[in-house]
Amino acid sequence: MKPSLQRGSLALLCAAWLLAGCSPQGGQPAASGAPPQQQAQDADAARKLDTYQQLLRIKNDEMAVTEGHDILDHYPNSAAAKEVQQSLPAIEQRWKENSEKSRLASMWLYQVSPMAGGTQSTATITPTTGDRVQLILRRHTSWGQSVYLYGSGHGFVCHGNCAMAGTVDGKPVHITVFAPPTGEPALMVRDDKAFLGMLRKAKKITLDVTLVDGTRTETLTYEVGGFDPDKWAPLPKQKKS
Repeated sequence: MKPSLQRGSLALLCAAWLLAGCSPQGGQPAASGAPPQQQAQDADAARKLDTYQQLLRIKNDEMAVTEGHDILDHYPNSAAAKEVQQSLPAIEQRWKENSEKSRLASMWLYQVSPMAGGTQSTATITPTTGDRVQLILRRHTSWGQSVYLYGSGHGFVCHGNCAMAGTVDGKPVHITVFAPPTGEPALMVRDDKAFLGMLRKAKKITLDVTLVDGTRTETLTYEVGGFDPDKWAPLPKQKKS
């Protein structure tokens, strides 16, 4: 072989070695330029994003909000965080609204039970502030419909018809009430229909009452916004014998 051909072959062989040294081994794609720690964080964020998306699909807003904030807090600069930011505000707002609706609805207790030879249907709520005086809406097969406050101890200071001061969503009102002659610790609302019409539109009602025990005046606060008229069962009037 001529010297010039030998030199050319050696040059090609060296070039091939250089290319091999610069190429990935085994035909594998080039590794990411990100450091291993960053790659691990991106993988964790991607897994959490998948969990977040699954929670949205099953409509578990509470857990989705928690998972979304975890991604934003721990992986703020990730692609997962950018995707979460597009949907999380609306999901969180919906969750807060539904949670508040559930909280208000849970404050009411609806019951149907036998009472004094008939049947009664009641809707009852306990105040969030003040003495544990229940506000009760009642339907009875013999007595009809009534609205009253029912407390403990010796009841309320009221002689004849009393004007009970209060507010409905911040607006002052006066409600005429009377103490039952049978002596129960209660105050009966004189115009139950007007009170119910007011309650159905209200979110918060406060009532000022004076208790016999200690002759002290208290403001009772009722968050009535979760009242569901459909759960307060209507009753047929008892037939007269």
